[in-house]
Amino acid sequence: MISKEEIGKFEGELNSFSSTIRENALSELIQLMENGEIIAEQPCEEHNMHCHTFYSYNGYGYSPSYIAWWTKKHGLFASGIVDFDVLDGADEFLKSCSKLNVRGACGIETRVFISELIDKEINSPGEPGISYHMGVGFQSGDVAPEVKDFFTSLKKTASDRTREIVKKVNAFLAPVELDFERDVVPLTPAGNVTERHVCEAYSTKAEKVFTDNASRAKFWSEKLGVSSDEAGKLILNTVKLQGVIRSKTMKSGGVGYVKPKPESFPPLKQMNEFTLKCGGIPVITWLNGESAGEADPDKLLELHIKYGAAAINIIPDRNWNLPDPEMKKKRVAELHKIIEASKKKGLPIIVGTEMNAPGLKLIDDFSSDALHPYFKDFTDGAAIVFAHSLLQKKGMGYLSAWATENFRDVFDKNKFFIKAGRKLSPSAWRETEKLQADEIKKLFR
Repeated sequence: MISKEEIGKFEGELNSFSSTIRENALSELIQLMENGEIIAEQPCEEHNMHCHTFYSYNGYGYSPSYIAWWTKKHGLFASGIVDFDVLDGADEFLKSCSKLNVRGACGIETRVFISELIDKEINSPGEPGISYHMGVGFQSGDVAPEVKDFFTSLKKTASDRTREIVKKVNAFLAPVELDFERDVVPLTPAGNVTERHVCEAYSTKAEKVFTDNASRAKFWSEKLGVSSDEAGKLILNTVKLQGVIRSKTMKSGGVGYVKPKPESFPPLKQMNEFTLKCGGIPVITWLNGESAGEADPDKLLELHIKYGAAAINIIPDRNWNLPDPEMKKKRVAELHKIIEASKKKGLPIIVGTEMNAPGLKLIDDFSSDALHPYFKDFTDGAAIVFAHSLLQKKGMGYLSAWATENFRDVFDKNKFFIKAGRKLSPSAWRETEKLQADEIKKLFR
C-alpha cells in the first residue's frame, strides 16, 4: 500500500508551476484511485463554484488540477474555477475534470463600468460606478478571434495597474522595494500578478532587509501606522501582515491606490458581449446589499438583465458568518432578499468561497441556518452552469438560439438544465453527445 506521505507528495505536485509535473501527478493519483489505494468520499451535493486558482491568486496555492482532484476526492457535486482577468486555467481544469469524471465549469472575473450607477457605490468599496462582474461556462481559454483584442486588454490593464501600484508603494516603503520582474512575477505561473502577490512579495522582502524581528516590527509600525505591539504581532502572522499592507497602502486612501476612471474598465455591455461571444453566461456579482447600488435588489437585477446577465454569483460566508449578532442579522436579511429576488426572476444562483485569501473556507457551511433553506437552489445553480458547459458544445447552451426556441420561459428552461446537470457527468456526456438535439431534449424533460 502507498503511504500517506507518498500521496501527499503527488497532491503537492498538483500545485507545481510546471504543467508537466502537474499532469504526471494527476495521472499517478488517478491510477492509485483506480487501484483502490485512494478511496474517494461518498458523493454529496456540496460544491464550490467560485474557486480562484494560482493563475490569479489562491490562498492555498491551488492549481486547476488540484481543485479538480479535490472535487473528486471529497465527492463534491461540482466545482468551478474563476480567475481575475484570465482564462489561463480553463483548459487544464476541464481536461482534469474529464479525466476524473467530475462536474466542473470555468469562469472569469473582472471589474466593469456601469454608466447608470456612475454616482453610486456598487460592490467595489469606495469606487462609484465600478462593479466586479463575471462570466461562467467557458469551454476553453482560447477565445473567439473577434474578441481576442478585448481579452488581451483585460490582462494588460490589470498588469499596468499593478505595476503602477508597486511603483508608488516602493517609494513609500523604501528601503523595502520590489523589482517587479524579479520579486513579483515568479510568484505566479503565467505572469498574472495581483495585489495579493505584491503584498506577499513586500512581506518577504522586508524579512531580507530587516533580518531581526525588532527592526522589522519597528519598520512596519512606522510605515503602516500601527502600534509597536501590533506590529510585533503582525510580523509573526504573515497572512494578517499582508492584509494590513494591502489595506494601508493599496486601497482607497493608501499611497499606492490608483483611483479608477470610467475608462479604466470595460463597460458592462462590452464585457457581457465578450462572454456571450465565447459561449459563456454573463453573471451578476453581489456583495452585501449595503451600498447605494445594491440597495434595491429588483432594480439592480433588472439593470443587469437588460445588459444580458442571466445568473448571479454570491459569496455567502461573508454575509452570515459574522461575530457581531446585529451585523449578522442585517447581512442575512440582505442575503435572503437578493436570493428571493433572483429566484423570482429565474436567475440561477452560483455560490462559492473564492479561496483567494488564506483562511477562507474551502466549502460553504450549507447546514447553517442562513444557507440551509436555499441549499437546493445553490446546487441547482451549479447544475445549470455545468449542463450549459456541456450543451454549449452542441449549440444547446443556456443562452443559445436553441434554448430560446425550445422553452416557454426561463423557469421551463431552468428545469431542463437542472435535470441535465444533475444527471450528466463527463463520462455520461461522452455517450449523450452522440445524440441529436431532440433526443437530448427528451432525456431531460
